Amino acid sequence: MPTALTDLCRHPIAQAPMAGGVARPELAAAVSGAGGLGFLAAGYKTADGMYQEIKQLRGLTDRPFGVNLFMPQPALADNAAVEVYREQLAGESAWYETPLDDIDPYEGVDDGYEAKLAILREDPVPVVSFHFGCPSRAVLDGFAKVGTFTIVTATTAAEAQAAQWAGADAVCVQGIEAGGHQGTHRDDPQADGTGAGVGLLSLIGQVREAVQIPIVAAGGLMRGSQIAAVLAAGASMAQLGTAFLVTPESGANPLHKQAMTNPLFTRTELTRAFSGRPARSLVNRFLREHGPYAPAAYPAVHHLTSGLRKAAAKTGDAQGMALWAGQGHRMARQLPAGQLVEVLVAELEAARAGSVREDVRDSAAPESYQAGPGLPGELGGAL
Repeated sequence: MPTALTDLCRHPIAQAPMAGGVARPELAAAVSGAGGLGFLAAGYKTADGMYQEIKQLRGLTDRPFGVNLFMPQPALADNAAVEVYREQLAGESAWYETPLDDIDPYEGVDDGYEAKLAILREDPVPVVSFHFGCPSRAVLDGFAKVGTFTIVTATTAAEAQAAQWAGADAVCVQGIEAGGHQGTHRDDPQADGTGAGVGLLSLIGQVREAVQIPIVAAGGLMRGSQIAAVLAAGASMAQLGTAFLVTPESGANPLHKQAMTNPLFTRTELTRAFSGRPARSLVNRFLREHGPYAPAAYPAVHHLTSGLRKAAAKTGDAQGMALWAGQGHRMARQLPAGQLVEVLVAELEAARAGSVREDVRDSAAPESYQAGPGLPGELGGAL
C-alpha cells in the first residue's frame, strides 16, 4: 500500500468519485492505468454493489485506486417541508407519468456506511475518501492499521482542521467552483445564497496555513495550466470531475455529456432542487422552476426526485435531469480518459516550463518589475 499521497500515482491528477454511475470501474481503471488516481463512487450503492465494482476494477488494473464513501446524514427533521415540495412537483409527476414515492425519513441516511466500512477493512483498498463529513478517529485509525490512505473532503479551513485532528492522511479542498454536491460537513440552509462559498485558490491558501497534511485541490479544473496553478498554490494533487465526465469510459448519460458543451446551457448554479443538498448543476428548466422551493432535506429530496430524473433521461429530456457540472464545463474535451490524462500532463509540464522561463526573465529584470512573492513568474502578480 502507498504510504504518502505522492506515492499513489505517477502524475498529480485524480479523477473525482462522481456518484450516480459516472465513476464506474472502466473510468477509474483508465485513469489509474494512465498514471493518475482513479476513484470508484460508493455513494448510493449497496455494500455488495461497491464490493462487486472493486472486484471488477481490480480485474482491469493493478494500479492504486480509491473508493469514496458518503458519511451518514441526520434523519429527516421536517417531513412537512418535503411534502410541500412533493406538491410543487405534482406537475412533473404528471408530465413524466411517474408517481412520486412516499418518503421514509430514515431512508438512505446512512448509505450503508457501516457495512461498507467492514468490507473495506476486511479487504483493503489503497485509498478511501469521505464526503459530507468527517469520520471518527477510530474509523481513520482502523484504515491506517490496514494500510489504507485516507482523504476527507473539506470546504473550509475549519473542516480541514477537523479532518487533520481526526487523523486523515490528506484533505480534499473543494472550492465553490466544483460540480455536483458540495462536501460540507454540516448542511446549513442559512448559508444559501449568501456567497459563503470560497473559490479554490483562496481556499487552498487558507487551508495550507491551517493544516500540515497534504492537500488535494478540487473545483472547476479542466486544463493542465490550472493544475499547475493549484500545485503552485500549495496543493499536492488536483482532482478533476467534469473533465472526466464526458469521456467514453464515464457512465454519465449521453445527454449529460452532450450538455457540457451545448450552447443551450450557458451557466451553472448551486441548487437543492434535485437532492435537497447544495450541488452545482447546469441551469435547466427543472432547476429554474423548482430550485427556489426545494427544502434542505437530503437525501429525502434525492429519493423524491429520482424517478422524475430517470424518466426525463429515458425520454431524452435534458431539461428535467440533474446535469451536475463544474464552472469550467464549457472546456470539456471528449477524449478517452487515458488520453485526457496524457494531455493534462503535457499541459502541466508546458505550464511549468513557462514558469521557469518567466523566473529566468524576472531574475534579470529591474527589482521594480519582479513578480510577486510566493508564486513563480506572472502567477505571483496575478493571484
